[in-house]
Amino acid sequence: MERGAQLFFDGLKQEMGPALQELSDLMEDAGPALQSFVAEMGPKLRDVLDRVEDWSVYEAPEVMPNGDIIIRRKPDAPELPDTMQPAPEGQIDL
Repeated sequence: MERGAQLFFDGLKQEMGPALQELSDLMEDAGPALQSFVAEMGPKLRDVLDRVEDWSVYEAPEVMPNGDIIIRRKPDAPELPDTMQPAPEGQIDL
């Protein structure tokens, strides 16, 4: 039984090796960009995550032609509590 498990894991490692190497290469390439993004946007994203209690009441993000990203509430979403009413123009600047 131990030998069977060893063969199984060896085969799995052999099959997954190339995919794991590609993932490692991708992370090596994307790592600096992700670190920069997190350093710059992390605090504001944390503020947004703290404010949103239920992501299921929002539509998928939409990228506008000018690069703005809009996340709209679904039309059938329940009303916001008074403490969470949108900014006067319905936008929050990050």
